[in-house]
Amino acid sequence: MMHLVYNIGIRVFSFFVLLASWFNPKAKKLRDGQNAALKQLESKVDAGAEYVWFHAASLGEFEQGRPVIEQLKRSSPTTKILLTFYSPSGYEVRKQYPFADVVIYLPTDTPSNAVSLVNGVNIKKAIFIKYEFWPNFLYALNRKGVEVYSISSIFRQNQVFFKWYGGWYLNLLKQFTHLFVQDDDSKELLQTKGINHVTVSGDTRFDRVHDLCQQEKTLPLIEEFCENSKLIVAGSTWMQDEELLIQYLDQHPDVKLLLAPHEIHEAHILKIESMLKSPHIRYSEVQNGIPVGVRCMVIDVIGILSTVYRYANVTYVGGGFGAGIHNTLEAAVYDVPVVFGPNFQKFKEARDLVELGAAITVNGFDELKHAFDVLLTDGSAGAIAGRYVQSKVGATDMIIQQLCK
Repeated sequence: MMHLVYNIGIRVFSFFVLLASWFNPKAKKLRDGQNAALKQLESKVDAGAEYVWFHAASLGEFEQGRPVIEQLKRSSPTTKILLTFYSPSGYEVRKQYPFADVVIYLPTDTPSNAVSLVNGVNIKKAIFIKYEFWPNFLYALNRKGVEVYSISSIFRQNQVFFKWYGGWYLNLLKQFTHLFVQDDDSKELLQTKGINHVTVSGDTRFDRVHDLCQQEKTLPLIEEFCENSKLIVAGSTWMQDEELLIQYLDQHPDVKLLLAPHEIHEAHILKIESMLKSPHIRYSEVQNGIPVGVRCMVIDVIGILSTVYRYANVTYVGGGFGAGIHNTLEAAVYDVPVVFGPNFQKFKEARDLVELGAAITVNGFDELKHAFDVLLTDGSAGAIAGRYVQSKVGATDMIIQQLCK
């Protein structure tokens, strides 16, 4: 019964995506991508080859799967990778990802689409990242006898799997060959429901940020902008974050701010610039060096934030005044402390960083001002952050050992 309800629901949702696509560019990309996915698959897949299928909802989940994909390719260069995304924010950024042989949108999770994908590709193993549990694809893979893994997943008591009405959803977890979870609490919670094919491997994002840190990339424009100043790097920010950060910048003439908003479309950048009283410049507009007196640089390009964090004295990670904070590990790996808004409880690494004293959560400007004032004069919290990240590296090796059996 619940499966029927789900199938009706997925079609209703698809109808609303269709309606939204008439006026929302992101919805249009999703709809067009889903509609084209199976045809793209047919033209791109090598019918004589086996594939390992990785699925990520969006860019953040892709970054969790990326260390596993790349280590798998290094250990077995002939392995072919099928990579699917649900969200345009993942697909549009990584559709040319060189370690994947085929990159497409995930087709809508209907029974017929699931059968078409699973029958259209010779899938050796399937890996779903973090919170991805698509029923029809899982059932189709199981009927085909494909090993299915979940990596970097994390479970909490308040999730639907563990509600009194969640039996059908819980059964989805039983479709997996093995679940690699982030913490002991997740494993223990699953075991109370009779799910024992579980390993606590940790979060592969630690491996990803560690690898990035070791690459030691440099950004000459950012180095020039810093000029030995106290520097705050604020990443993946939203408007409420930006209002607080700009207020702090206005009151502290000895500080510089590198601001990397989550949304970099023109309207949002113009709004940020309208709030800035201090001299500022966009990263993309720098031509002949940084003009004298510039105190804020707006990062209006994609792909450099994880390197920009290395120049910070203190970092701020956005999203905490909205749905939830973005990736704190990209900052913490560089031995710098982290500040973020109040909505962070769903993220274990953020809770750990706060508990260790390597991060401070703030509810408004007064708390943000106090946090920055303290952290800009005391570097001990940053060292704690770096040691924490280093202590959590190793999930990828554990997962690869299982996948390569």
